[in-house]
Amino acid sequence: MSAIAKRIELCSTDDVAPGTALKVETEGLTLAVFNVGGEFFVTDDLCTHGPGSLSEGYLEDDIIECNFHNGQFNVRTGAVVAPPCMVPVKTYPALVVGGKVTIEA
Repeated sequence: MSAIAKRIELCSTDDVAPGTALKVETEGLTLAVFNVGGEFFVTDDLCTHGPGSLSEGYLEDDIIECNFHNGQFNVRTGAVVAPPCMVPVKTYPALVVGGKVTIEA
């Protein structure tokens, strides 16, 4: 039996100014929504290295720096950019529909 993807609405595009992030808790997920020059990206909010919240980190271009141990991830791919993080962060394909940022999960 295959799972059917469900579209989850996270927030309005107006809720996330360019160069910022927003923490969204919905459907049992805790996510970070990033606005990189009008493009939206979604990752798990929890840093893979410690208790840091990525939505509270420092976003520069498409790199988020965790506010806990200063590890860095690429919000487009989830890839680790700087230690001490070693495990990539999970990303979700974001789609803007009618001014709302959505994902399929």
